[in-house]
Amino acid sequence: MYAVFRSGGKQYRASKGETLKVEKLDADEGAKVSFDEVLLVGEGSDIKVGSPLLSGTSVSATVLKQGKSRKVSVVKFKRRQNYLRQHTHRQFFTEVEITDIGAGRKAEPKKAAAEKPAAKEKPAAEKPAAKKKPAAKKAATKKPAAKKASTKKPAKKKAAKKTK
Repeated sequence: MYAVFRSGGKQYRASKGETLKVEKLDADEGAKVSFDEVLLVGEGSDIKVGSPLLSGTSVSATVLKQGKSRKVSVVKFKRRQNYLRQHTHRQFFTEVEITDIGAGRKAEPKKAAAEKPAAKEKPAAEKPAAKKKPAAKKAATKKPAAKKASTKKPAKKKAAKKTK
């Protein structure tokens, strides 16, 4: 049996007994953690997919250790701009061992309309009439004068004098 769950903005596929490195969790080593955001549970051809989550399903795990991943260099560079920035980064992680996958039933769509009592509507005669606002008068705006076509004639070219 395997499950796909969400933790730290990422999705992980896990089965019982596996060890995973997930985004840092606030838990001590040896503590039990539970991932409730299960997206899919499957075993062979029997697969249950949530929409988006499976209700009543969780993945249980034990924290093995807290740590930092390998060093990654970060380079920002723009050519011909005298711009170069070099940094390094080490991401925190939590290593967990999956101890149990609790299978549940498929999530049912929310029925908000059925759960809330229907609001009593007044008949059309009892509803107050909506007041109409008087139309605001538009201020008279001046239109800019239209440009007249140019009647100017091009200048004549002067004849060049010949010299001998």
